[in-house]
Amino acid sequence: MKLLVTGGLGFIGSNFISRVFENHKDWSVVNVDAELYGSNHQSLKKFENNSKYSFVKGNITDQELMEKLVSESDVVVNFAAESHVDRSISNARPFIDSNILGVFTLLETIKKMKKKMIHISTDEVYGSFDSGSAKEETRLNPSSPYAASKASAELLIQSYITTYGCNVIITRCTNNYGPKQFPEKLIPKTIILALNDKKIPIYGTGKNIRDWIFVEDHCDAIIDVLIKGKSGESYNISAGNEIDNITIIKKILTIIGKPLENVEFVEDRPGHDFRYSMESTKIRNTLGWSQRKKFEEGLKKTIDWYIENKEWWMNLDQNVLGATPWK
Repeated sequence: MKLLVTGGLGFIGSNFISRVFENHKDWSVVNVDAELYGSNHQSLKKFENNSKYSFVKGNITDQELMEKLVSESDVVVNFAAESHVDRSISNARPFIDSNILGVFTLLETIKKMKKKMIHISTDEVYGSFDSGSAKEETRLNPSSPYAASKASAELLIQSYITTYGCNVIITRCTNNYGPKQFPEKLIPKTIILALNDKKIPIYGTGKNIRDWIFVEDHCDAIIDVLIKGKSGESYNISAGNEIDNITIIKKILTIIGKPLENVEFVEDRPGHDFRYSMESTKIRNTLGWSQRKKFEEGLKKTIDWYIENKEWWMNLDQNVLGATPWK
């Protein structure tokens, strides 16, 4: 199978490519990435000499480039997206360009080429839940500009499925964590700040709840959807690890051996959703997927990776670590 992976230098995309080559050695991957701030070639360095892997620098809004690459592929797996909520609040334009206009370009291309696409979305499209959990048919109710851009893309996709019969499947996943995650997100930021004996900033009371999934489990679910998923369907991917932010931070500080007092509560961000929660019964029952990594095991593995791979993050802009708290 020939895959076109968009955004493959990012956290989830690069892990997906790694899982593909670990488990499907006969598949080939063309990775197209715009090489923006969160992209990192080091994440896929081990595949540089793999004849089944190639990299193309480019943007998914480039219609001509997308037509060329899609025509040479069997399936498009779209990870390309701006994904940081705080950045969307301060400047929403890049999110509109990538997450909506980029998806529009891909849809026009697969419509013309009659190709299949797996679109990677997020639990944030459902909005916040005081109780209960979202199912695939739950109404979309996004809060942030980021979530709204992802929900808009989903509605556009549904219109192309209904109107043109496009072969697209949507996956929605909860918060990912694991090695190689860019440190604008809660877990890697906390790890790196703790290793450097810095204060860990946390929004509000720290009681906001997220459901955490190890990135490899998410990638395996995407592969299952790619192979066995039904065209036009959506699949929720969650691990049932609902934990509040302050507990996450304290777990990390304890594992690293730093004082629990190294936490600094700061003003909450605008429109901060309290709790995300999704059911994943559908993908478990119909495709047979289930997560393998327990949270404590995955967290320890992630912390060990950042300790052992300081060269991966040491050269990043230190302004990143001085920014407001990351999701």
